[in-house]
Amino acid sequence: MTIEFPSSGRTTGTGTLAFLATTDAEALIARCPAVARLLPEMVSALGRQTATAPGLLFDLAPLSDDERLLLSEILGEGEVAATVALPDGVVAEITESIFAGLWRVRFLGPDNRIVADYAEVSAVPQAIRRAAAMTLPHLDLDALPSGVMNAPAVLAEIANRAERYQFGEPNHVISLTLLPMLPEDLDILVDRLGSGPVKIISRGYGSCRVQATAIHNVWSVQFLNAMDAILLDTLEIGDVPAAAQAAVEDFRDSAVRLREIGEAYFQ
Repeated sequence: MTIEFPSSGRTTGTGTLAFLATTDAEALIARCPAVARLLPEMVSALGRQTATAPGLLFDLAPLSDDERLLLSEILGEGEVAATVALPDGVVAEITESIFAGLWRVRFLGPDNRIVADYAEVSAVPQAIRRAAAMTLPHLDLDALPSGVMNAPAVLAEIANRAERYQFGEPNHVISLTLLPMLPEDLDILVDRLGSGPVKIISRGYGSCRVQATAIHNVWSVQFLNAMDAILLDTLEIGDVPAAAQAAVEDFRDSAVRLREIGEAYFQ
């Protein structure tokens, strides 16, 4: 299955600090008092957020163009990016900032116009969870063709695990790479699982592509080498895969680093 994934531009923390040290940044900061007020609120949110709590949102629509530009320079682009297809042609573009657990989320209408723009402190942005929840509740196991080897057993395992999954349980992982699968088996899996509305790329520890399937609680997770060749092809049954989530330690570390920037450049 060929999937077009979002890119992750990755502006590093060093790049952010280099920008803030320029005279242009100094002048921009002076014109952006709203950003100076916003940063401590984000630090507070990062300091109290947990892995399972709902996201804490910061509406960026009231900011001026200069203020959004400055905030974008501060947040940069981190290791994870996602696109989410929503009803009525709306697409959510999501980028984790260089502060893990702090995300930039923009909703674009069918005309590519921005209809919402906010920052979110969460393990996984709400747009991803809500879109994944709109997938099909059951996997079709009827009329599987003959001439295949392991696809029927794998599909039965997926269906059983997906229907029994309870939020908070560990994900169940099926490694397609390690199973003896015929090309026909893989074709049937692609056909029955389909493609869902969420596509995520993570470049934290090597590249990882995460795709929601059309079946609730079922995700395709592929680990890639430097040449983007697949090293490990898996299915995860359960919550949004850990490769795309921020952890509690990420929130706390990000709170410390963002506080340091606020104290150094906005006070």
